[in-house]
Amino acid sequence: MYYGMYDLNSMIFLIPALLFSMYAQLKISTSFNKYLRVASRRGYTGGQVARLILDRNGLNHVGIEAVPGQLTDHYDPRAKMVRLSRDIYSGSSIAAVSVAAHEVGHAMQHGEGYFPLIIRNTMAPVVNISARFVWILILLGLVISPFLLDVGIMLYLAVVLFQVITLPVEFNASRRALAQLEKGIVFEEEMGASRDVLQAAALTYVAATLVALGQLLRLLSLSNRRR
Repeated sequence: MYYGMYDLNSMIFLIPALLFSMYAQLKISTSFNKYLRVASRRGYTGGQVARLILDRNGLNHVGIEAVPGQLTDHYDPRAKMVRLSRDIYSGSSIAAVSVAAHEVGHAMQHGEGYFPLIIRNTMAPVVNISARFVWILILLGLVISPFLLDVGIMLYLAVVLFQVITLPVEFNASRRALAQLEKGIVFEEEMGASRDVLQAAALTYVAATLVALGQLLRLLSLSNRRR
């Protein structure tokens, strides 16, 4: 008997994670948009906050640049560049300074040789390649051969591990960001808002990990029933 990708029995592993993912996306959208409209009382822009934190931590060689899009903010370890979306780079809102500080947290991790970040950066090329072929192999495995399904699941396991190791990297970057913001960047009474923004963002990584784990369990269930 053929068990397809949308077999309802196997979806029981994935549905709770997808529901949590919807909640996480709603939470980050609500929190981000709310605090994007709340000005930081000190008036620093995200770009200024990023430069200030980098310089005070001896990372003068790390650059900052504005990039298109919303929530496209990231740190590029190869280029040693903090890239901030324009709303964050030029904005002086609580959301802008909080997100900018978080991305600089990754630069601080890189500068200190933070081990989970090293593992994630090492895994990234493998995961990128795996992601290109994993679903092709899984679909072929469901139709043609259980062996191909097993190979696809092994490749997907690398994606799951990448999501798992991402969690401590992101949570640590947020802790670093909050510690830096407390040092004269935002007022004490604004710290709760910064925490809300960063905690909402963290939920999206938790959700991505749960979805990946749920998907893995679903694929293992399909594999067992395919035999």
